[in-house]
Amino acid sequence: MSLGTEGTAPDRQEVERLNEQYIAAFLNGDSEWYREHLADEFVCIESDGSVLDKSEFLRSAAKGPDVTSYRLEKVRVRFYGEVALVQATGKWVHKDGHTGLSRYIDVYVRAPSGWRTVSAQVTRTSASP
Repeated sequence: MSLGTEGTAPDRQEVERLNEQYIAAFLNGDSEWYREHLADEFVCIESDGSVLDKSEFLRSAAKGPDVTSYRLEKVRVRFYGEVALVQATGKWVHKDGHTGLSRYIDVYVRAPSGWRTVSAQVTRTSASP
């Protein structure tokens, strides 16, 4: 039994656009983009297992990324009513030159002001499979 849906075309386009902007904000250290688009109750589980609330995440984002590039490979968006899950895989190059793969899942919720990210979880591996 599958509960997830493809969602409406406008919702899908909006969440996919937000996902691309989320990655761009990461690469550019754009904490202001996050301040505007993350829900106040946002929580991120980082690849090292640390848990960051919104204010901690904003401070971390402002420092800039630890990678020189990040390229999305696969993105899958599923809708569950007023909730959208973005599951994605990307390849990255660390500042020291080593490469790897990350997988993440972000949870978006439709709010009166638009889609907001309420949760993110990132898993990184040092070697590309």
